[in-house]
Amino acid sequence: MIRLQNLTLQRGPQRLLEGAELTLHAGHKAGLIGANGAGKSSLFALLRGELTPDAGDCLLPGDWRIAHMRQEVDTLDRLAVDYVLDGDHNLRRVQAELAAAEQAHDGAAIARLHSELDSADGYTADARARKLLAGLGFENAQMDRRVGDFSGGWRMRLNLAQALMCPSDLLLLDEPTNHLDLDAILWLEGWLQSYPGTLLLISHDRDFLDAVVDHVAHVEQRKLNLYRGGYTAFERTRAERLAQQQQAYEKQQAQRAHMEKYIARFKAQATKARQAQSRIKALERMEELSAAHVDSPFDFVFREADKISTPLLSLSEGRLGYGDKTVLQQVKLSLVPGARIGLLGPNGAGKSTLIKNLSAELQPLGGSLTRGENLVIGYFAQHQLDALDDKASPLLHLQRLAPAEREQTLRDFLGGFDFRGARCDEPVVNFSGGEKARLALALIAWGKPNLLLLDEPTNHLDLEMRLALTMALQEFAGAVVVVSHDRHLLKSTTDEFLLVAEGRVVPFDGDLDDYARWLIDYRQRQAPPSAPAEGAADKTDKRAQRQAAAALRQQLAPHKKQADKLEQELGKVQEKLAAVETQLGDSGLYESARKDELRQRLAEQAQLKAREAELEEAWLLALETLEALQQQLEEAE
Repeated sequence: MIRLQNLTLQRGPQRLLEGAELTLHAGHKAGLIGANGAGKSSLFALLRGELTPDAGDCLLPGDWRIAHMRQEVDTLDRLAVDYVLDGDHNLRRVQAELAAAEQAHDGAAIARLHSELDSADGYTADARARKLLAGLGFENAQMDRRVGDFSGGWRMRLNLAQALMCPSDLLLLDEPTNHLDLDAILWLEGWLQSYPGTLLLISHDRDFLDAVVDHVAHVEQRKLNLYRGGYTAFERTRAERLAQQQQAYEKQQAQRAHMEKYIARFKAQATKARQAQSRIKALERMEELSAAHVDSPFDFVFREADKISTPLLSLSEGRLGYGDKTVLQQVKLSLVPGARIGLLGPNGAGKSTLIKNLSAELQPLGGSLTRGENLVIGYFAQHQLDALDDKASPLLHLQRLAPAEREQTLRDFLGGFDFRGARCDEPVVNFSGGEKARLALALIAWGKPNLLLLDEPTNHLDLEMRLALTMALQEFAGAVVVVSHDRHLLKSTTDEFLLVAEGRVVPFDGDLDDYARWLIDYRQRQAPPSAPAEGAADKTDKRAQRQAAAALRQQLAPHKKQADKLEQELGKVQEKLAAVETQLGDSGLYESARKDELRQRLAEQAQLKAREAELEEAWLLALETLEALQQQLEEAE
């Protein structure tokens, strides 16, 4: 297990954690959340042994193998598949020693190392690496290209594949979905759900957290608070706690009224489409949980457009692409005020191509595209972050758009995006990706658009900013077209989906669960037919099953020992509690002369009841873990 005891962690002058406590049992999958700069990545560095505590203890088993997703790429000449295989350090060691033994014609060493290679699943390693790459969106031809040929986002996918390739007891993933599309995220969810080790995950994707983790560790006020369940359960539990505070209650009421107004407007327009009904449910859930975000530093709206046209934009028989290459054809789309459209489709199918044509960054190769007289577009794409002036501050960026506006008005507006005080005057060159994204959204919001075209707007944004963006989009009166891997944003801000696939743009009559099923079917249709070698596949599968079963049996023993120990301790506490309650049943104990003795027995009863509840929860949790492992063992055998 991982145990942090009275932990204090400091980076430079900033104290990140102070007297923090955390216990994670083997096999747990926990999401690590908290504000940017709260110390999440530093805690990962501590677990990897790259930092030491300033006070307290960080304890984890000495024999645990730790894998993590690196944030840098230092090898550009390796082929992609070889780079991923490098993640399995033991495999690479055995392969290197085997090559040396073969060169030295050392028969005994060759025999021993072939046995080690078999134990390390070395004969299937290349196939497993390619399967990981395919799941993360790489085509077959890309797997044999140099790492240096890929862009930064695709290199991060290679780092993720390398971490998944490494056999591990503890897997540390820091923002693994930042550079993934929805297809790859759905695949990664399935992979992590079946991961047998302990997982600690930093993510700002609430649906991803809900699908993968069974605990949430929240970094707040230099402490670590552990919640059972996924992100939704964390929100609900935290909301209940914060709702007891008057300030939290008042802000919650204001946000609730804000949400009810939107739901009322939406219900008046809703159709019977399944995605519309699911959106109403999502909005109602957000309303219930809004108190969990009372301390959010973000609060903004998209300023209302001065004029509007109907339709805002109309595309007929559109043929879209680049130069001589047609990506989409026969595209028909009419955008009117109030339209809320989410674009779905496999990676590379043309979603961004459609957005770029609507924004006028590209021109259609054919067909008719008509723009309304009063059309004002707010266009967000990742490459626009690079277009920000590195030497200019957020305030100067906004002053260039509104030279006649009062400076205080501009500062107040930027404050809603958490650019306050001296931060308003700092040059952009010092900003993180998340801060640049917030500034780009602030400039769009100031421009009074009546059509928002958003291509992956949540990349680099934390959970609080994503919620603020969701609420701002719900209040936006114009039209929205959004491409996003954030399913919560899609469910909460869109009324309909368009499917971009196989050269066409067509309505998708279903919700995101239906789309996940469509993706599985699509991948099966796209996969080339293969004929597995007879015998070899069966042998590999049986060997993998035996190894998985052996690993699970090895995990069972300490969990059973822990459950038995907790049960024994719980029994002792219950015996003591029964004895104290028997004493409290003595009527003579309530005489005034025995007042001190009564007080002592009542205090003892309260302490024993608290300990009983604590042990009972830990015992039940241990039994759940043990039962889950036993079920996995039965399936493996």
